[in-house]
Amino acid sequence: MVKVAIVYWSGTGNTQAMAHAIKDGVERSGNAVEIFEVDQFRVDDFKDYQGYIFGCPAMGDEVLEEGSFEPFFTAAESHLKDKPVALFGSYGWGGGEWMRTWAERTRMDGAKLYNDGLIVENGPTDDDLKNCVKLGEEFARSIEA
Repeated sequence: MVKVAIVYWSGTGNTQAMAHAIKDGVERSGNAVEIFEVDQFRVDDFKDYQGYIFGCPAMGDEVLEEGSFEPFFTAAESHLKDKPVALFGSYGWGGGEWMRTWAERTRMDGAKLYNDGLIVENGPTDDDLKNCVKLGEEFARSIEA
């Protein structure tokens, strides 16, 4: 069994809803998972997990949230080499450029990026939440293999 950390920031609740659906998916896979708002997770906590799922919506000019999430992720980057990582978030404009940039950044950190990021426009629909569950389940199983 592997242990996965889901770390997210949410301003409107959209990314939070996605995080909880992803958590359900990891649990369905039979693996352990803990979910954290970004301010609850410390860089020292990385040693306790085998996989990481990060969530943040697009903000401003297609960037990560700059007050809490960006500083956290910048500190986290040195811990991602050879680690399984998945990304997710929501956006309301711009077509998802922030996720493409974030995914490339994560690859450059040496992470084993599971996918190119799961994105949802505006609030997640029932189908979007099903895709979140699927992401959590498949990501956790990919670590087991």
